[in-house]
Amino acid sequence: MSNSSLAPLPSSDRTDVTARLREALLGASFSADGLLDLLGASAYAALARSETVPALRATRGDSPLEALVRLFLLQQPVPHARVADVLPVADCLESGWLTRTGGDELAATVDVRPYGGPGGEDWFIVSDLGCAVGGAGGIGSIDEGVVLGVGGASTTLAGITVRTPVGSALDLGTGSGIQALHAAQHATRVTATDLNPRALHITALTLALSGAPAADLREGSLFEPIADDETYDLIVSNPPFVISPGARLTYRDGGMGGDDLCRTLVQEAGDRLNDGGYAQFLANWQHVEGEEWQDRLRSWVPRGCDAWIVQREVQDVTQYAELWLRDAGDHRSDPMEYQARYDAWLDEFEARKVKSVGFGWITLRKSAAAQPSVVVEEWPHPVEQPLGDTVRAHFDRVDYLRAHDDAALLAGHFRLAGEIVQEQVGLPGAEDPEHVVLRQHRGMRRATKVDTVGAGFAGVCDGTLSAGRILDAIAQLVGEDPVLLRDRTPSQIRLLVEQGFLEPAR
Repeated sequence: MSNSSLAPLPSSDRTDVTARLREALLGASFSADGLLDLLGASAYAALARSETVPALRATRGDSPLEALVRLFLLQQPVPHARVADVLPVADCLESGWLTRTGGDELAATVDVRPYGGPGGEDWFIVSDLGCAVGGAGGIGSIDEGVVLGVGGASTTLAGITVRTPVGSALDLGTGSGIQALHAAQHATRVTATDLNPRALHITALTLALSGAPAADLREGSLFEPIADDETYDLIVSNPPFVISPGARLTYRDGGMGGDDLCRTLVQEAGDRLNDGGYAQFLANWQHVEGEEWQDRLRSWVPRGCDAWIVQREVQDVTQYAELWLRDAGDHRSDPMEYQARYDAWLDEFEARKVKSVGFGWITLRKSAAAQPSVVVEEWPHPVEQPLGDTVRAHFDRVDYLRAHDDAALLAGHFRLAGEIVQEQVGLPGAEDPEHVVLRQHRGMRRATKVDTVGAGFAGVCDGTLSAGRILDAIAQLVGEDPVLLRDRTPSQIRLLVEQGFLEPAR
């Protein structure tokens, strides 16, 4: 790997300079909230799409914050005099955060993007110039070692990660360090790995500039940098999951055939988890002719682990190829070269009999259960991030249901989860609804159809009566045999608990 065309990086050893730079940036309100106030919602949102013109227009004034936005986010040279009283300029030049360019002007050597932490923390994500947002399509020619900033995949993974206090966390393929930064808030020890040494350097800058503890940084692919006897309470990875012909771009192409990188990562994670530990990934997977995609993913789950796998999106092979050709900026290249690369992608898919590609989340939980729970589902609908608590609650419910047979379920007490509404669906004016729908307004925002017994049961679950006693009362009300009702209803109760509509009360 050659990084010869990339700019030299600031020193990661000068923590004193980094601390002064952080203080100066915050003193000028160079923060997520400060940016939103300065740019306005429209220009701020455009930045997330790698569109800089609205932000350039909004920073034509002479305030310190406008100068910093132009310097660190928009990569515009700024006169020395504009930031002399704002930044420790001499220190930043010496340590490599700034460089002189064209007369008496200064330029940044890296992107620095303010990022608001989940608890209101003021963080900064460092990345290569022009790469503050995920995807490199807007930066022209791409060096294979480029390190991107925070994109939608990064924030998705951060949002679904279980955030309970843990002793150890591993960020595998750290990139710009966003997952390590999140993990540092609730893990005593954080290890971050990457095949790209430049990414490790940038992660060190991200952590230091954000005021976070340093991580144990290790170079290598997948679990190679991890000793055989090392295990973790949490493993997170936004790996280079793109299914592509070859490994042209380090930040996205895994270098293995098809979806082998994601499969290998998932399969090997089980041996690296402590009991009760979580491993959470974003991944792509192939939909292959003659094979159920759910079966393909079930085969990835390592022994001794429960799994919850959610497919969020599916693209046919042409859509998928076009997406990642645009991501790399290939659509702006010579038309014949673009066509040749497009052909190469389709040749690869045709050879593997791939008809489409799925994208989603994979969560493992080390349980050592005799009968592991492996849930593979498609859920393309809107959800409410962050989902870390929702993910943890899913596995809590798995444990509960595994430990309770139907008799124990009927003896249990339940309450309706928060923000559940009931909808009755039927023709206008009809005496009875055709069916009843329970709908969540939080978390996964699921909806499920229930019969009148299920709706009545859920409606009176407040934790005071056992499930069996509620069913006896319903049987009396509707004139049904209570024994038969007790016999046929546990499967419906089990489903409502599994999907989070009902919660065990005690």
